Amino acid sequence: MSKILFVMTGVDYWTLADGTRHPTGFWAEEAVAPYEAFKAAGHEVVVATPGGVVPTADKGSLAPEVNGGQEGADRIANALASIAELQQPIKLEEVDLDDYAAVFYPGGHGPMEDLAVNADSGRLLTLALDSGKPLGVVCHAPAALLAATRADGGNAFAGYRVSAFTNAEETQAGLADKAKWLLQDRLVEAGVDFQEGEPWAPKVVVDRNLVTGQNPSSSGPLAVELLKKLG
Repeated sequence: MSKILFVMTGVDYWTLADGTRHPTGFWAEEAVAPYEAFKAAGHEVVVATPGGVVPTADKGSLAPEVNGGQEGADRIANALASIAELQQPIKLEEVDLDDYAAVFYPGGHGPMEDLAVNADSGRLLTLALDSGKPLGVVCHAPAALLAATRADGGNAFAGYRVSAFTNAEETQAGLADKAKWLLQDRLVEAGVDFQEGEPWAPKVVVDRNLVTGQNPSSSGPLAVELLKKLG
């Protein structure tokens, strides 16, 4: 049995281009599906957030229309409520990577606000990448990769094949024209080899120890790939 670190956003909003705050947090499915997969495989999960604040689920991610109906929404809500680790996060700034066999970042728009500019997260991501330990990042969580810079100023993930929430998906979600910046654009600027799949369809990209997923429906398949790497 290994310990897997979940690094999660600590905010419940995303600041739009006009300065207003869009209510958000983490996306429920992106935490629940991997959590259930890792626990079923016998692993322990530890949640870390900036400052150790209890993470907030994006209310939109609990809606019936994104969970295949009311039954699915109820299942996700009940699953979230049963994850005790979400109520007892440790401080991201105190994490010791040596304690964990793998690292996973669930998305939601929250990481666009805090993890995208969080130096502690950036250092942890760089260490995890260099360690060879399995590292999974899904949907909007690859925003955190933007903070992973090396001493020379380059991005630690430059040259890696990465999938993440696409401009097309952000446009279809109705938020692209309100955003300060778009995740796909910023990742390309950082030098990653961006891999774009069909909007909303599962897409998982594996490059060395890095496993990334494009959108919420990619979180379950990503967990499967991460578990393969854990052996």
